[in-house]
Amino acid sequence: MENYQIIKGGVFADTRGKIFHVNTFDMSEVKRFYTVENTISKPLRAWQGHQKESKWFYVVNGTFLIGLVEPNDWSNPDRNLPIYKIILTAEESNILFIPPGYANGIKAQTENAKMMVFSNFTIDQGAEDNIKFDLNTWQL
Repeated sequence: MENYQIIKGGVFADTRGKIFHVNTFDMSEVKRFYTVENTISKPLRAWQGHQKESKWFYVVNGTFLIGLVEPNDWSNPDRNLPIYKIILTAEESNILFIPPGYANGIKAQTENAKMMVFSNFTIDQGAEDNIKFDLNTWQL
């Protein structure tokens, strides 16, 4: 079941330049954020999941492919589960919301790709709910 959501953003442009926005993004649940920069030479960044934590992904530069899987067993998940694949680009200015219950893998699709990740958990809370899987568990 697809519970993830794309929060639509937009771009305003005039002679002065561009403003990228996601004005409908309610940040009231956010407790922290960080940025991720993947290299093209090692593009897959983890398969990790959260049973309680929510995440929001926003691409600042370039393009990312994000894979989502709903593990059927967090200790020994089925390797044939469906993978939901989402492309996020800086030019579209959208946010991907990932609720609890998903594992994700992230692949940079362009050089110098950079993404902001927002979380509803503190770093200590997140460490207690961070489940890592082997990079080859699912193919993105």
